[in-house]
Amino acid sequence: QVQLVESGGGLVQSGGSLTLSCAASGRINIIYDMAWYRQAPGKQLELVARIIREGKVDYYANFVEGRFTISRDNAKNTVTLHMNSLKPEDTAVYYCNADHFERPGNRPTIWGQGTQVTVSS
Repeated sequence: QVQLVESGGGLVQSGGSLTLSCAASGRINIIYDMAWYRQAPGKQLELVARIIREGKVDYYANFVEGRFTISRDNAKNTVTLHMNSLKPEDTAVYYCNADHFERPGNRPTIWGQGTQVTVSS
């Protein structure tokens, strides 16, 4: 079984920066897409950014506006989200997500437990 553990959340002032990290552990076979989602209080879960195994970023949400950068390290099975110019509306719980190939016909999506990001005005 594969687990994802996020770290790096916290409280930051508007305009500040944070870096979120997510590490996969356990019986890892092949991890394909990795992504960051977020959920603000009272709002739906939304995709922030997604990166494919080869390292190409294939999605940034419109609200990112060039402020965030997603990257990954396949050797370490990690994905990182660098966030700059943070705004109060970025306040949310951020979740890491990975597409894990276990064997043919079994490719579950794994979720982390989430890390809180709070941006004060």
